Amino acid sequence: MNPDHTSPDNGELLQGTYARLLPAGSISPEIAGSLRYARLVADGLVFAYALDRPTDIRLLTDPDVERVGLKELGRAAYENLMRVPVTHEEIPVEGTILHSFYGDSPFVGSLALFLSAAVLRVTGESLPEAGALVVMPSRHNLVYHPIADGTVIDAVNCLASYALGAFEDGPGALSPQVYWWHRGSLISLTVIDEHTRAFSIQPPSSLIGLMGGLVRLDSDGRLASPKAATAGTAGITRSAAEAIAGLAQHPGHGLGEAFASALALAHARCATDPEAARVETWDAWATAVQLGSALFTGARPQDCQLGDDVVRRLPATPAVPPADARAWLDALYLSIVCRQEERIHRLCRVPLETLHQDDSVDAYVLHWIDTLRTYFSGHGSMNEVVEKLVATMETSGPGETSHAPVEFVNGIDYQPIALFHRLLARDPDTFASTLGEALTEHAAHWNGSAAPRAHVALGPLAMASLAFDQGYPIAPAQPYLPLFLLNRERIEEIPSP
Repeated sequence: MNPDHTSPDNGELLQGTYARLLPAGSISPEIAGSLRYARLVADGLVFAYALDRPTDIRLLTDPDVERVGLKELGRAAYENLMRVPVTHEEIPVEGTILHSFYGDSPFVGSLALFLSAAVLRVTGESLPEAGALVVMPSRHNLVYHPIADGTVIDAVNCLASYALGAFEDGPGALSPQVYWWHRGSLISLTVIDEHTRAFSIQPPSSLIGLMGGLVRLDSDGRLASPKAATAGTAGITRSAAEAIAGLAQHPGHGLGEAFASALALAHARCATDPEAARVETWDAWATAVQLGSALFTGARPQDCQLGDDVVRRLPATPAVPPADARAWLDALYLSIVCRQEERIHRLCRVPLETLHQDDSVDAYVLHWIDTLRTYFSGHGSMNEVVEKLVATMETSGPGETSHAPVEFVNGIDYQPIALFHRLLARDPDTFASTLGEALTEHAAHWNGSAAPRAHVALGPLAMASLAFDQGYPIAPAQPYLPLFLLNRERIEEIPSP
Protein backbone atom coordinates (compact mmCIF):
# COMPACT_ATOMS: atom_id res chain seq x y z
CA MET A 1 0.00 0.00 0.00
CA ASN A 2 3.04 2.25 -0.07
CA PRO A 3 3.24 4.86 -2.83
CA ASP A 4 5.52 3.89 -5.69
CA HIS A 5 7.03 5.74 -8.60
CA THR A 6 4.69 4.38 -11.30
CA SER A 7 2.78 7.34 -12.73
CA PRO A 8 -0.75 6.44 -13.81
CA ASP A 9 -2.42 8.74 -16.32
CA ASN A 10 -5.23 11.07 -15.35
CA GLY A 11 -7.94 8.81 -16.73
CA GLU A 12 -6.76 5.88 -14.63
CA LEU A 13 -6.63 8.07 -11.55
CA LEU A 14 -10.18 9.34 -12.00
CA GLN A 15 -11.58 5.89 -12.67
CA GLY A 16 -9.77 3.96 -9.96
CA THR A 17 -9.15 6.33 -7.04
CA TYR A 18 -11.14 5.96 -3.81
CA ALA A 19 -11.39 8.04 -0.65
CA ARG A 20 -9.88 5.85 2.04
CA LEU A 21 -9.53 5.63 5.81
CA LEU A 22 -6.22 4.37 7.15
CA PRO A 23 -4.92 3.69 10.66
CA ALA A 24 -2.90 6.70 11.70
CA GLY A 25 0.02 4.44 12.57
CA SER A 26 0.23 3.11 9.01
CA ILE A 27 1.63 6.39 7.70
CA SER A 28 5.35 6.07 8.39
CA PRO A 29 7.67 9.09 8.53
CA GLU A 30 9.29 7.88 5.30
CA ILE A 31 6.12 8.32 3.25
CA ALA A 32 4.45 11.13 5.20
CA GLY A 33 6.47 13.74 3.30
CA SER A 34 4.91 12.70 0.01
CA LEU A 35 1.36 12.70 1.45
CA ARG A 36 1.02 16.26 2.65
CA TYR A 37 -2.57 16.40 1.36
CA ALA A 38 -3.58 13.54 3.70
CA ARG A 39 -5.16 14.59 6.97
CA LEU A 40 -6.13 13.22 10.35
CA VAL A 41 -9.95 13.04 10.36
CA ALA A 42 -10.46 11.48 13.80
CA ASP A 43 -8.44 9.98 16.60
CA GLY A 44 -6.51 7.09 15.06
CA LEU A 45 -7.76 7.65 11.49
CA VAL A 46 -6.17 9.30 8.47
CA PHE A 47 -7.91 10.21 5.22
CA ALA A 48 -6.04 9.71 1.96
CA TYR A 49 -6.65 8.77 -1.68
CA ALA A 50 -5.90 5.25 -2.89
CA LEU A 51 -5.72 3.87 -6.46
CA ASP A 52 -7.21 0.40 -6.79
CA ARG A 53 -5.13 -1.51 -9.38
CA PRO A 54 -5.49 -5.14 -10.52
CA THR A 55 -2.51 -6.30 -8.47
CA ASP A 56 -2.33 -3.83 -5.58
CA ILE A 57 -3.64 -0.68 -3.95
CA ARG A 58 -1.43 2.38 -4.26
CA LEU A 59 -1.62 5.51 -2.12
CA LEU A 60 -1.58 8.66 -4.22
CA THR A 61 1.25 11.10 -3.67
CA ASP A 62 1.13 14.86 -3.71
CA PRO A 63 2.29 15.01 -7.37
CA ASP A 64 -0.59 12.64 -8.36
CA VAL A 65 -3.12 14.86 -6.63
CA GLU A 66 -1.66 18.05 -8.06
CA ARG A 67 -1.64 16.65 -11.61
CA VAL A 68 -5.36 15.86 -11.61
CA GLY A 69 -6.46 18.64 -9.29
CA LEU A 70 -7.67 18.23 -5.73
CA LYS A 71 -11.30 19.17 -6.45
CA GLU A 72 -11.75 16.92 -9.48
CA LEU A 73 -9.94 14.02 -7.83
CA GLY A 74 -12.00 14.42 -4.67
CA ARG A 75 -15.24 14.26 -6.63
CA ALA A 76 -14.17 11.13 -8.49
CA ALA A 77 -12.89 9.43 -5.31
CA TYR A 78 -16.21 10.09 -3.57
CA GLU A 79 -18.30 8.81 -6.48
CA ASN A 80 -16.14 5.68 -6.81
CA LEU A 81 -16.48 5.01 -3.08
CA MET A 82 -20.26 5.35 -3.26
CA ARG A 83 -20.34 2.62 -5.90
CA VAL A 84 -18.59 0.06 -3.70
CA PRO A 85 -20.83 -3.04 -3.46
CA VAL A 86 -21.91 -3.79 0.11
CA THR A 87 -24.26 -6.17 1.88
CA HIS A 88 -26.53 -4.68 4.54
CA GLU A 89 -27.63 -6.75 7.52
CA GLU A 90 -29.65 -5.83 10.62
CA ILE A 91 -28.30 -7.46 13.78
CA PRO A 92 -30.61 -7.59 16.86
CA VAL A 93 -28.51 -7.50 20.03
CA GLU A 94 -29.50 -6.88 23.66
CA GLY A 95 -32.63 -4.87 23.04
CA THR A 96 -31.30 -2.84 20.14
CA ILE A 97 -30.46 -3.20 16.45
CA LEU A 98 -27.08 -2.69 14.82
CA HIS A 99 -26.65 -2.22 11.08
CA SER A 100 -23.74 -3.93 9.36
CA PHE A 101 -22.22 -3.07 5.98
CA TYR A 102 -19.72 -5.63 4.70
CA GLY A 103 -18.23 -6.84 1.44
CA ASP A 104 -15.12 -7.97 -0.42
CA SER A 105 -13.98 -4.45 -1.21
CA PRO A 106 -11.24 -3.08 1.06
CA PHE A 107 -13.03 0.28 0.93
CA VAL A 108 -16.24 -0.70 2.78
CA GLY A 109 -14.93 0.60 6.11
CA SER A 110 -14.07 3.90 4.44
CA LEU A 111 -17.77 4.54 3.80
CA ALA A 112 -17.84 5.88 7.38
CA LEU A 113 -16.35 9.07 5.93
CA PHE A 114 -19.65 9.75 4.20
CA LEU A 115 -21.91 7.65 6.39
CA SER A 116 -25.13 9.57 5.82
CA ALA A 117 -24.88 9.31 2.04
CA ALA A 118 -23.83 5.65 2.24
CA VAL A 119 -26.76 4.73 4.49
CA LEU A 120 -29.21 6.49 2.20
CA ARG A 121 -27.80 4.71 -0.86
CA VAL A 122 -27.74 1.24 0.67
CA THR A 123 -30.89 1.27 2.83
CA GLY A 124 -33.00 4.07 1.36
CA GLU A 125 -33.28 5.64 4.83
CA SER A 126 -31.79 8.86 6.15
CA LEU A 127 -29.79 9.12 9.33
CA PRO A 128 -31.34 11.21 12.12
CA GLU A 129 -30.08 14.75 12.63
CA ALA A 130 -28.15 13.48 15.65
CA GLY A 131 -26.20 11.13 13.39
CA ALA A 132 -25.04 7.63 14.34
CA LEU A 133 -22.56 5.65 16.34
CA VAL A 134 -20.21 3.74 14.05
CA VAL A 135 -17.26 1.36 14.22
CA MET A 136 -14.90 0.31 11.42
CA PRO A 137 -12.88 -2.58 12.87
CA SER A 138 -11.60 -3.62 9.45
CA ARG A 139 -11.33 -2.36 5.90
CA HIS A 140 -14.12 -4.71 4.84
CA ASN A 141 -16.89 -3.72 7.21
CA LEU A 142 -18.51 -1.08 9.34
CA VAL A 143 -21.34 -1.31 11.87
CA TYR A 144 -23.53 1.62 12.86
CA HIS A 145 -26.51 2.52 15.04
CA PRO A 146 -28.68 5.59 14.27
CA ILE A 147 -29.08 7.93 17.24
CA ALA A 148 -32.87 8.00 17.17
CA ASP A 149 -34.08 6.66 20.52
CA GLY A 150 -33.01 5.45 23.93
CA THR A 151 -31.55 2.20 22.62
CA VAL A 152 -28.41 4.18 21.82
CA ILE A 153 -27.20 3.47 25.37
CA ASP A 154 -27.23 -0.28 24.75
CA ALA A 155 -25.71 0.24 21.31
CA VAL A 156 -22.63 2.01 22.70
CA ASN A 157 -21.60 -1.02 24.73
CA CYS A 158 -22.44 -3.50 21.98
CA LEU A 159 -20.45 -1.57 19.39
CA ALA A 160 -17.46 -1.17 21.71
CA SER A 161 -17.31 -4.90 22.40
CA TYR A 162 -17.76 -5.81 18.75
CA ALA A 163 -15.19 -3.33 17.45
CA LEU A 164 -12.46 -4.49 19.80
CA GLY A 165 -13.03 -8.16 19.05
CA ALA A 166 -13.28 -7.76 15.28
CA PHE A 167 -10.23 -5.48 15.20
CA GLU A 168 -8.12 -8.08 16.98
CA ASP A 169 -9.44 -11.04 14.95
CA GLY A 170 -9.65 -9.92 11.39
CA PRO A 171 -7.18 -9.12 8.63
CA GLY A 172 -7.07 -5.57 7.37
CA ALA A 173 -7.58 -4.08 10.83
CA LEU A 174 -8.68 -0.44 10.74
CA SER A 175 -9.74 0.83 14.19
CA PRO A 176 -10.94 -0.63 17.52
CA GLN A 177 -12.62 2.64 18.52
CA VAL A 178 -16.26 3.75 18.62
CA TYR A 179 -17.00 6.96 16.76
CA TRP A 180 -19.88 9.40 16.64
CA TRP A 181 -20.65 10.38 13.05
CA HIS A 182 -22.30 13.79 13.23
CA ARG A 183 -22.73 16.32 10.43
CA GLY A 184 -19.88 14.91 8.41
CA SER A 185 -17.39 14.54 11.25
CA LEU A 186 -16.11 11.49 13.13
CA ILE A 187 -15.60 12.00 16.87
CA SER A 188 -13.98 9.21 18.88
CA LEU A 189 -15.77 8.07 22.03
CA THR A 190 -13.00 5.64 22.95
CA VAL A 191 -10.22 6.65 25.31
CA ILE A 192 -7.11 4.46 25.35
CA ASP A 193 -4.81 4.51 28.37
CA GLU A 194 -1.34 4.66 26.85
CA HIS A 195 0.24 2.92 29.85
CA THR A 196 -2.19 0.04 30.46
CA ARG A 197 -3.71 -0.06 26.93
CA ALA A 198 -7.12 -0.24 28.63
CA PHE A 199 -10.11 1.00 26.64
CA SER A 200 -12.99 3.08 28.02
CA ILE A 201 -15.94 4.90 26.45
CA GLN A 202 -16.16 8.61 27.26
CA PRO A 203 -18.73 10.44 25.09
CA PRO A 204 -18.40 14.23 24.79
CA SER A 205 -20.76 16.29 26.93
CA SER A 206 -22.90 17.23 23.91
CA LEU A 207 -23.58 13.58 23.14
CA ILE A 208 -24.17 12.72 26.81
CA GLY A 209 -26.86 15.40 27.01
CA LEU A 210 -28.43 14.18 23.80
CA MET A 211 -28.46 10.53 24.91
CA GLY A 212 -29.88 11.48 28.30
CA GLY A 213 -32.80 13.19 26.64
CA LEU A 214 -33.35 10.25 24.31
CA VAL A 215 -33.47 7.76 27.17
CA ARG A 216 -36.04 9.87 29.00
CA LEU A 217 -38.19 10.31 25.93
CA ASP A 218 -37.99 6.70 24.89
CA SER A 219 -38.65 5.13 28.29
CA ASP A 220 -41.81 7.18 28.62
CA GLY A 221 -43.00 6.22 25.16
CA ARG A 222 -42.60 9.71 23.77
CA LEU A 223 -39.96 8.82 21.25
CA ALA A 224 -39.66 5.30 19.96
CA SER A 225 -38.32 3.44 16.99
CA PRO A 226 -40.86 3.11 14.16
CA LYS A 227 -40.61 -0.64 14.75
CA ALA A 228 -41.31 -0.35 18.47
CA ALA A 229 -43.14 -3.31 19.92
CA THR A 230 -46.22 -2.91 22.09
CA ALA A 231 -47.68 -5.16 24.77
CA GLY A 232 -51.17 -4.72 23.33
CA THR A 233 -54.20 -3.19 25.02
CA ALA A 234 -54.71 -6.12 27.39
CA GLY A 235 -51.11 -5.99 28.57
CA ILE A 236 -51.18 -2.22 29.03
CA THR A 237 -54.46 -2.48 30.97
CA ARG A 238 -52.92 -5.08 33.24
CA SER A 239 -49.83 -2.91 33.81
CA ALA A 240 -51.93 0.13 34.64
CA ALA A 241 -54.18 -1.84 36.99
CA GLU A 242 -51.20 -3.31 38.83
CA ALA A 243 -49.51 0.07 39.12
CA ILE A 244 -52.62 1.72 40.58
CA ALA A 245 -53.20 -1.20 42.97
CA GLY A 246 -49.64 -0.85 44.22
CA LEU A 247 -50.34 2.73 45.30
CA ALA A 248 -52.55 1.44 48.15
CA GLN A 249 -49.49 0.09 49.94
CA HIS A 250 -47.24 3.03 49.08
CA PRO A 251 -49.32 6.17 48.35
CA GLY A 252 -47.52 8.42 45.90
CA HIS A 253 -44.72 5.93 45.24
CA GLY A 254 -44.93 4.66 41.66
CA LEU A 255 -47.56 7.21 40.67
CA GLY A 256 -45.44 8.38 37.74
CA GLU A 257 -45.31 4.84 36.35
CA ALA A 258 -49.06 4.44 36.89
CA PHE A 259 -49.72 7.67 35.00
CA ALA A 260 -47.47 6.58 32.11
CA SER A 261 -49.32 3.24 31.88
CA ALA A 262 -52.75 4.91 31.98
CA LEU A 263 -51.70 7.40 29.31
CA ALA A 264 -50.41 4.57 27.11
CA LEU A 265 -53.74 2.79 27.57
CA ALA A 266 -55.69 5.92 26.57
CA HIS A 267 -53.67 6.14 23.36
CA ALA A 268 -53.84 2.40 22.69
CA ARG A 269 -57.64 2.32 22.97
CA CYS A 270 -57.77 4.68 20.01
CA ALA A 271 -56.06 2.13 17.78
CA THR A 272 -59.35 0.22 17.48
CA ASP A 273 -61.61 3.14 18.41
CA PRO A 274 -60.09 6.13 16.58
CA GLU A 275 -63.14 8.34 17.22
CA ALA A 276 -63.20 7.53 20.98
CA ALA A 277 -66.83 6.51 20.67
CA ARG A 278 -66.76 3.64 23.18
CA VAL A 279 -67.13 3.94 26.93
CA GLU A 280 -64.01 1.86 27.63
CA THR A 281 -61.97 4.39 25.62
CA TRP A 282 -63.40 7.22 27.68
CA ASP A 283 -62.65 5.32 30.88
CA ALA A 284 -58.99 5.08 29.91
CA TRP A 285 -58.76 8.79 29.09
CA ALA A 286 -60.53 9.74 32.31
CA THR A 287 -58.16 7.60 34.38
CA ALA A 288 -55.15 9.16 32.66
CA VAL A 289 -56.54 12.58 33.56
CA GLN A 290 -57.04 11.52 37.19
CA LEU A 291 -53.54 10.12 37.57
CA GLY A 292 -51.85 12.99 35.72
CA SER A 293 -53.34 15.64 37.96
CA ALA A 294 -52.79 13.48 41.08
CA LEU A 295 -49.10 13.16 40.19
CA PHE A 296 -48.60 16.92 40.34
CA THR A 297 -51.36 18.27 42.57
CA GLY A 298 -52.43 15.36 44.78
CA ALA A 299 -55.89 13.79 44.92
CA ARG A 300 -58.59 12.61 47.25
CA PRO A 301 -59.53 8.87 47.23
CA GLN A 302 -61.35 7.96 44.00
CA ASP A 303 -62.08 5.06 41.67
CA CYS A 304 -60.22 4.74 38.37
CA GLN A 305 -62.08 3.00 35.55
CA LEU A 306 -59.80 1.20 33.08
CA GLY A 307 -62.46 -0.29 30.84
CA ASP A 308 -63.54 -3.93 30.53
CA ASP A 309 -65.01 -3.66 34.07
CA VAL A 310 -61.53 -3.15 35.54
CA VAL A 311 -61.69 -0.69 38.45
CA ARG A 312 -58.87 0.27 40.78
CA ARG A 313 -58.94 2.58 43.79
CA LEU A 314 -56.62 5.58 43.83
CA PRO A 315 -55.86 6.31 47.50
CA ALA A 316 -55.52 9.79 48.96
CA THR A 317 -52.40 11.22 47.37
CA PRO A 318 -50.29 14.07 48.68
CA ALA A 319 -49.27 16.91 46.39
CA VAL A 320 -45.59 16.22 45.75
CA PRO A 321 -44.98 17.37 42.17
CA PRO A 322 -41.97 15.70 40.51
CA ALA A 323 -39.44 17.52 38.37
CA ASP A 324 -40.86 15.99 35.19
CA ALA A 325 -41.63 18.66 32.63
CA ARG A 326 -42.92 16.38 29.91
CA ALA A 327 -45.26 14.51 32.25
CA TRP A 328 -46.65 17.89 33.33
CA LEU A 329 -47.32 18.76 29.68
CA ASP A 330 -49.05 15.42 29.18
CA ALA A 331 -51.22 16.00 32.25
CA LEU A 332 -52.15 19.49 31.03
CA TYR A 333 -52.89 18.33 27.47
CA LEU A 334 -55.16 15.61 28.88
CA SER A 335 -56.99 18.08 31.08
CA ILE A 336 -57.50 20.42 28.13
CA VAL A 337 -58.85 17.64 25.92
CA CYS A 338 -61.19 16.38 28.65
CA ARG A 339 -62.27 19.96 29.54
CA GLN A 340 -61.13 19.74 33.15
CA GLU A 341 -60.89 23.41 34.05
CA GLU A 342 -60.25 22.86 37.76
CA ARG A 343 -57.41 20.44 37.01
CA ILE A 344 -55.93 22.86 34.46
CA HIS A 345 -55.77 25.60 37.07
CA ARG A 346 -54.35 23.25 39.71
CA LEU A 347 -51.62 22.14 37.32
CA CYS A 348 -50.78 25.76 36.54
CA ARG A 349 -50.14 26.36 40.23
CA VAL A 350 -47.33 23.79 40.27
CA PRO A 351 -44.18 25.85 40.99
CA LEU A 352 -42.21 26.54 37.84
CA GLU A 353 -39.06 26.17 39.94
CA THR A 354 -39.91 22.51 40.46
CA LEU A 355 -40.21 21.81 36.74
CA HIS A 356 -37.02 23.77 36.07
CA GLN A 357 -35.17 21.09 38.05
CA ASP A 358 -35.79 18.67 35.18
CA ASP A 359 -32.42 18.68 33.41
CA SER A 360 -33.49 16.15 30.77
CA VAL A 361 -35.36 18.68 28.63
CA ASP A 362 -34.29 21.55 26.42
CA ALA A 363 -35.02 25.16 27.34
CA TYR A 364 -37.90 25.46 24.88
CA VAL A 365 -39.93 22.87 26.82
CA LEU A 366 -39.71 24.97 29.99
CA HIS A 367 -40.54 28.16 28.09
CA TRP A 368 -43.57 26.40 26.61
CA ILE A 369 -44.73 25.37 30.07
CA ASP A 370 -44.28 28.95 31.28
CA THR A 371 -46.34 30.18 28.33
CA LEU A 372 -49.22 27.81 29.07
CA ARG A 373 -49.16 28.54 32.81
CA THR A 374 -49.38 32.26 32.13
CA TYR A 375 -52.19 31.82 29.61
CA PHE A 376 -54.39 29.60 31.74
CA SER A 377 -53.72 31.21 35.11
CA GLY A 378 -54.99 34.57 33.91
CA HIS A 379 -52.39 36.33 36.05
CA GLY A 380 -50.42 37.75 33.15
CA SER A 381 -51.38 40.01 30.27
CA MET A 382 -51.67 38.75 26.73
CA ASN A 383 -48.47 40.62 25.96
CA GLU A 384 -46.70 38.47 28.57
CA VAL A 385 -48.13 35.33 26.99
CA VAL A 386 -46.87 36.42 23.58
CA GLU A 387 -43.41 37.27 24.95
CA LYS A 388 -43.12 33.83 26.51
CA LEU A 389 -44.37 32.18 23.34
CA VAL A 390 -41.70 34.03 21.34
CA ALA A 391 -39.06 32.76 23.79
CA THR A 392 -40.41 29.24 23.28
CA MET A 393 -40.15 29.52 19.52
CA GLU A 394 -36.69 31.07 19.57
CA THR A 395 -35.23 28.38 21.86
CA SER A 396 -36.64 25.55 19.75
CA GLY A 397 -34.80 26.66 16.62
CA PRO A 398 -31.80 25.06 14.90
CA GLY A 399 -28.73 24.90 17.08
CA GLU A 400 -30.68 25.64 20.27
CA THR A 401 -31.46 22.07 21.35
CA SER A 402 -29.17 19.38 22.75
CA HIS A 403 -31.50 16.83 24.35
CA ALA A 404 -34.30 16.05 21.91
CA PRO A 405 -33.39 15.23 18.29
CA VAL A 406 -34.20 17.93 15.74
CA GLU A 407 -36.69 15.63 13.98
CA PHE A 408 -38.60 15.12 17.22
CA VAL A 409 -38.57 18.83 18.03
CA ASN A 410 -39.84 19.81 14.60
CA GLY A 411 -42.22 16.93 13.98
CA ILE A 412 -43.78 16.48 17.42
CA ASP A 413 -42.88 19.01 20.10
CA TYR A 414 -43.17 22.15 18.00
CA GLN A 415 -46.58 21.40 16.48
CA PRO A 416 -48.77 22.40 19.47
CA ILE A 417 -46.60 25.50 19.86
CA ALA A 418 -47.26 26.49 16.25
CA LEU A 419 -50.98 25.84 16.71
CA PHE A 420 -51.12 27.93 19.88
CA HIS A 421 -49.45 30.75 17.96
CA ARG A 422 -52.23 30.61 15.36
CA LEU A 423 -54.82 30.44 18.12
CA LEU A 424 -53.53 33.65 19.68
CA ALA A 425 -53.51 35.29 16.24
CA ARG A 426 -57.23 34.45 15.92
CA ASP A 427 -56.75 33.14 12.39
CA PRO A 428 -59.06 30.13 11.86
CA ASP A 429 -57.96 29.47 8.27
CA THR A 430 -54.25 29.40 9.11
CA PHE A 431 -55.00 27.36 12.22
CA ALA A 432 -56.75 24.75 10.05
CA SER A 433 -53.83 24.48 7.64
CA THR A 434 -51.31 24.35 10.52
CA LEU A 435 -53.35 21.57 12.14
CA GLY A 436 -53.22 19.60 8.90
CA GLU A 437 -49.43 20.03 8.81
CA ALA A 438 -49.16 18.89 12.44
CA LEU A 439 -51.05 15.68 11.69
CA THR A 440 -48.90 15.04 8.64
CA GLU A 441 -45.77 15.48 10.77
CA HIS A 442 -47.20 13.11 13.38
CA ALA A 443 -47.82 10.44 10.76
CA ALA A 444 -44.33 10.86 9.30
CA HIS A 445 -42.64 10.62 12.69
CA TRP A 446 -44.41 7.46 13.81
CA ASN A 447 -44.34 5.91 10.34
CA GLY A 448 -46.88 3.15 10.96
CA SER A 449 -45.59 2.27 14.42
CA ALA A 450 -47.73 0.14 16.74
CA ALA A 451 -46.57 2.19 19.74
CA PRO A 452 -49.53 3.64 21.70
CA ARG A 453 -48.56 7.27 21.11
CA ALA A 454 -48.69 6.75 17.38
CA HIS A 455 -52.51 6.62 17.48
CA VAL A 456 -53.22 10.12 18.86
CA ALA A 457 -51.48 13.46 18.32
CA LEU A 458 -51.98 14.57 21.93
CA GLY A 459 -50.52 18.09 21.75
CA PRO A 460 -52.34 19.05 18.53
CA LEU A 461 -55.53 17.47 19.92
CA ALA A 462 -55.30 19.74 22.98
CA MET A 463 -54.83 22.85 20.84
CA ALA A 464 -57.65 21.77 18.50
CA SER A 465 -59.91 21.31 21.53
CA LEU A 466 -59.16 24.88 22.62
CA ALA A 467 -59.89 26.12 19.10
CA PHE A 468 -63.13 24.13 18.88
CA ASP A 469 -64.35 25.65 22.14
CA GLN A 470 -63.56 29.11 20.76
CA GLY A 471 -65.75 28.48 17.72
CA TYR A 472 -63.08 27.62 15.18
CA PRO A 473 -64.40 25.35 12.41
CA ILE A 474 -62.41 22.14 12.91
CA ALA A 475 -62.88 19.58 10.16
CA PRO A 476 -64.24 16.27 11.51
CA ALA A 477 -62.79 12.83 10.80
CA GLN A 478 -59.15 13.91 10.82
CA PRO A 479 -56.62 11.21 11.65
CA TYR A 480 -55.05 11.15 15.14
CA LEU A 481 -57.79 13.47 16.52
CA PRO A 482 -60.48 11.36 18.27
CA LEU A 483 -63.67 13.07 17.12
CA PHE A 484 -65.79 12.52 20.23
CA LEU A 485 -63.11 13.93 22.49
CA LEU A 486 -62.56 16.91 20.20
CA ASN A 487 -66.26 17.79 19.98
CA ARG A 488 -67.00 16.89 23.64
CA GLU A 489 -69.68 14.30 22.78
CA ARG A 490 -67.88 11.46 24.60
CA ILE A 491 -66.79 13.54 27.58
CA GLU A 492 -68.45 12.42 30.82
CA GLU A 493 -68.03 13.16 34.49
CA ILE A 494 -64.62 12.59 36.06
CA PRO A 495 -64.24 12.44 39.87
CA SER A 496 -63.05 15.78 41.17
CA PRO A 497 -59.40 15.97 42.21
